[in-house]
Amino acid sequence: QVQLVESGGGLVQAGGSLRLSCAASGRFFEINDMRWYRQVPGKQREFVASITRGGRTNYADSVKGRFTISRDNTKTTEYLQMDSLEPEDTAVYYCNADVKVNAFLSSLGYWGQGTQVTVSS
Repeated sequence: QVQLVESGGGLVQAGGSLRLSCAASGRFFEINDMRWYRQVPGKQREFVASITRGGRTNYADSVKGRFTISRDNTKTTEYLQMDSLEPEDTAVYYCNADVKVNAFLSSLGYWGQGTQVTVSS
């Protein structure tokens, strides 16, 4: 069974920084694209950033220039470095990954449990 576990959320003042981590565990063949999403109560979950296995990145316009997504050399952990945080960044942040459980099956999408980020003004 594949699990994605996020960490690194918390409370920070506007202008501050936080670094989120998402580590994959369990039995799998490889992880392809990894992403971060966020959700505010009463609103739809929105895309924040993505990174391919090869390292190509993509960002939502609202976080470009402030957030940086990366992944480690094992390709099983992703990070989201969040700088110049704004109160509008307050949300539950979720990691998402396309996981191949073996070499013969297509990737399946997995979600982490979410981590709360609160930015005070």
